[in-house]
Amino acid sequence: MSELETRDRNAMPAGEFAFPKERKLPIHDAKHVRNAVARFDQVEDVSDSERDAAWKRIETAARKFDVELHESGWRELGKPH
Repeated sequence: MSELETRDRNAMPAGEFAFPKERKLPIHDAKHVRNAVARFDQVEDVSDSERDAAWKRIETAARKFDVELHESGWRELGKPH
């Protein structure tokens, strides 16, 4: 997956990131939603409540872009399906 150009990433509204304050894990299309789920556990220095909020944003984006999530929450990531 190609990375967003810094210029494009900086121009994105904060609401298009799973972690808007940190501007981490863009979720502006289906490909990035899937990538955000895959890399969710790599985000450091955030609280569980921030992770809960980020997961809700990912769920909303997943519905918007018709991405099927196999986990019902971020705490299930990495567990066998």
